[in-house]
Amino acid sequence: MNQTKTGWIYGFIGVVIFSGSLPATRVAVAWFDPVFLSFARATIAGVLAAIMLVAWPQKRPDQSDLVSLFIVAIGVVIGFPLLTALALQHITSAHSIVFIGLLPLATAIFGAIRTGETPPPAFWLFSILGSILVAGFALTQDMTASWSGDILMFLAIVVCGFGYAEGGKLSRKLGGWQVISWALVLSLPVMLPLAIFTMPQTFAGIAQPAWIALAYVSVFSMLIGFVFWYRGLAQGGIAAVGQLQLLQPFMGLLLAATLLKETVSWPMAVASVAVLACVAGAKKFAKP
Repeated sequence: MNQTKTGWIYGFIGVVIFSGSLPATRVAVAWFDPVFLSFARATIAGVLAAIMLVAWPQKRPDQSDLVSLFIVAIGVVIGFPLLTALALQHITSAHSIVFIGLLPLATAIFGAIRTGETPPPAFWLFSILGSILVAGFALTQDMTASWSGDILMFLAIVVCGFGYAEGGKLSRKLGGWQVISWALVLSLPVMLPLAIFTMPQTFAGIAQPAWIALAYVSVFSMLIGFVFWYRGLAQGGIAAVGQLQLLQPFMGLLLAATLLKETVSWPMAVASVAVLACVAGAKKFAKP
């Protein structure tokens, strides 16, 4: 099996794992403060990453890699988890998942900036059209939708796309699990004190689903998913494999409906299908 196909397989596994992130976060923020949740998940994942780096010693990143690692940390360790947790106080996980349709475009844009990938105009046409459809969906929702929640989700997508592209680029040098592990370890001296500082006075009354959700977003969303995802981006190409993220809304909507009993409206489903069609077109022209 060639490297490109292997990259798609790794990328798909990563997307499957990520699809449970927003529903799990929605469950967790019902009991945990979103700020504490963001710091706690990064701390737990950082401790596990440190253990991995000790158990399987790796060459330390060069000084020139530190900027990229800090971008990864700001984008996917701090920014995306915190912004989505704050957003999910105002919107449902089903609504937030549709914004994932913007991630392929954000990843491709930052991939072009950071790696020099230059997809042809047709690629950008499909990508931009998909983004317009997502934005249009958010703007036409009823009064139960929240502008603040939508804005927070949009910002989360921007920082996440940057972190994805930067991590995919660096993974070609360091390896997929090494990139996310080093980013988590670099974040740990900040995340651990903040987690302690924002810790609730008591954990009494925290329901079991909240603990399960915290464990999921800490171990799978923050660490294991990125092991597969960054390796997939590195091997299969950032712009091309990034399109797999359009499977995430479908998986996430299904989880939101089955596990959280949330209503998945027809507009949500139609928006996801329309965006998927646009990104499928973009994928066709991902390479110049």
